[in-house]
Amino acid sequence: MNVFDWLSHMGIPEVDTFDIVEVKFKGGRKDYYRNVDFLALNTGDPVVVDVPSGHHIGYVSLQGELVRLQMQKRKVRNDDEILRIYRVANQKDMEKWGEAQNREIPTLYRCRQIVDELGLKMKMSDIEYQADNSKATFYYSADDRIDFRELIKVLAGEFRIRVEMRQISLRQEAGRLGGIGVCGRELCCSTWLVDFKNVSTSAARYQNLSLNPGKLSGQCGRLKCCLNYELDTYMDAIKDIPSIDRPLQTESGPAKLQKTDIFRKLMWFSYNNDNDWHSITCERVKEIQAINEKGQKVFNLQYNEASEIEDLAAKSTRELELLDKKFATSNPKRKKKPRPQNKNGGGNKTPQASNKPAPKQNQPEAQQNTPQNQRPAGEQPKKRRNNKNRNKPRNPDANTGQAPAPQNQQPKAQNTPPKRQNIQKPKGNGTNNGNVNTGDTQPKPQGKKKFPPRKNEGPNPNKPGNE
Repeated sequence: MNVFDWLSHMGIPEVDTFDIVEVKFKGGRKDYYRNVDFLALNTGDPVVVDVPSGHHIGYVSLQGELVRLQMQKRKVRNDDEILRIYRVANQKDMEKWGEAQNREIPTLYRCRQIVDELGLKMKMSDIEYQADNSKATFYYSADDRIDFRELIKVLAGEFRIRVEMRQISLRQEAGRLGGIGVCGRELCCSTWLVDFKNVSTSAARYQNLSLNPGKLSGQCGRLKCCLNYELDTYMDAIKDIPSIDRPLQTESGPAKLQKTDIFRKLMWFSYNNDNDWHSITCERVKEIQAINEKGQKVFNLQYNEASEIEDLAAKSTRELELLDKKFATSNPKRKKKPRPQNKNGGGNKTPQASNKPAPKQNQPEAQQNTPQNQRPAGEQPKKRRNNKNRNKPRNPDANTGQAPAPQNQQPKAQNTPPKRQNIQKPKGNGTNNGNVNTGDTQPKPQGKKKFPPRKNEGPNPNKPGNE
């Protein structure tokens, strides 16, 4: 087993140095021997020690004042029964001990065969040969008392050695064999744990662990020793948790305990084994239990009476009314606040049509109107104003070079405007200078047409003649 000497760095007087040394043997077994010759020993040195029937070899695991504390803990008396250390093991001692160790595995297999032949209900777990090859200790485990007198006779005649039978528990067997636990570390029983305390299932219940034998059992087949490590902490925390012997009586139904968090002091209950769990504090549970002892029921787990819920709902309603009143008085003020009016418009708004400057009357109509073939694609045609002089020639005085007459002084050809349905498309290569047959007998003056004629344009419905 691994041992840490936490007193090694302290300056202890050499006069008071403790003369007993802790020696470790196979399987983590430890014993104490006296250093009568005051040998200079270090941790891990092999030493030859005295045993009742010869000598054995072990390794120094601990020395100094810490050995005194370990002896007090394990209740070992410092008397004449403590054997001595002979010497530090030399090469010859180690070779002889190695030969004895090589006999352990074949002897274990043969011993198991003999046990099966004799029909004994016991399990041979390990064999340890003494360093002088004079005695062998057989470690076994069994549930009942075993009469192994016949077995000892057979083993002594088979191996020509003195036999010692020693029964060990399943925990000690796991400690001798060693292994890796579910935590990923070496087993506690094979590294540092010496005293094996009783572990019960109540330790798992106090810690709210699942009572699954596969998870709670160690490699020895018994409950894990680590269940006792935190048990004292849980026992201190569980003192403030009330015991629930029967369901809590409420008007909503009996509330049964489902879960307890002893560190947060919370308990979860459900009504009639419902899936919805309600958490309350331990103080609230004690209050409900006191009311139930008087023969009364509470409204639910949170409130004693229904009036408390109604008061809470009324309080919430009053808060909402105050909020509504606050925002209701503030909204009209915002509506009455005048908005700045911008005639020209603001942001992305397009200016009004009335804000555009009106075209001058003395400008020719050809410059005011935009041809239809220059309108963007997908744009709806705009509604044109009622212009009586729309079908008149665009620029009648273009060939003569004279300035066009003002629009208000041009004579009207007829009292009624010509009908647009008689307009014909120009034929040829467009050399007719834009002269089209409108159905009038009076010829129209020739002039150079500045824009192409409009296509597929019907009569203007806004003209008074087109009714």
